[in-house]
Amino acid sequence: MAPSWPLPENDPWSTPFAQLLMHHLELQPGDTVLDIAAGGGIPSFHLAERVGSQGMVLAVDIHQGQVLRSRSIQDRHMPWLQFEVGDMRFLPETLPRFDRITGNLSFMFFRPNRFEALKNLVRFLKPGGQIVLTFPSLGTFDSLWVCVDEEMKRGNLVKERKALADYIEERPSANQAKQWLEELGMERVEVTEWPLEIHTGPGLDFLEHPLLRGGFLDDIYECFEDQNLANKFMEDLSQDIDRFTPLLAQRCAMSGFLPEQK
Repeated sequence: MAPSWPLPENDPWSTPFAQLLMHHLELQPGDTVLDIAAGGGIPSFHLAERVGSQGMVLAVDIHQGQVLRSRSIQDRHMPWLQFEVGDMRFLPETLPRFDRITGNLSFMFFRPNRFEALKNLVRFLKPGGQIVLTFPSLGTFDSLWVCVDEEMKRGNLVKERKALADYIEERPSANQAKQWLEELGMERVEVTEWPLEIHTGPGLDFLEHPLLRGGFLDDIYECFEDQNLANKFMEDLSQDIDRFTPLLAQRCAMSGFLPEQK
């Protein structure tokens, strides 16, 4: 019996975002899908199962290790699913056009010019095609950033505080996503946010939390030129997590349809 490919229940980060993506995605058997920043295949495998053998899913990720790992999991199953190495910001013009373009936890990687990256990506949609991208939007872990800013201010860490403000300002918002889709002439634009609480304990539970450290706490460390100072700052912060918990991530999905040709 061929294996089933549901969204994995044991992934506390990618799967909740993928659930939001699938909530917005209007997918039919036989559809062709471009899945960008595909990572470990959430939700590429599930998409391929949904479109079936009459469809096709091209899953692209910039990291060769991720692609090789996904191919290993796939083995010889679902040959209409292809994992390839590629940068979603610079896709070759020779690519076909797709019925759907998806990207789970992808939009934050469109930097430095998100609008241009989005514009380039939409070129690969068929008329009437849909794009759905998910990302942690501005507002994610705000309670933590407020606490970090207050502690930096108390410690007179001027440069570090400026770097933190620049990082927060750079994060994409739901309003920006909606505006950019509308500027590109997309129809039936919908942008939603679903909160997701991340649970943690104090000390090392917080500092080494796999979801917080990758891409979030690391950004605080990068605000410091002196990493010894950063370690001391974060260790002190981690002792009193009641100041910034609960920690809420904003799961954001942006969806739009390319107009049909007239």
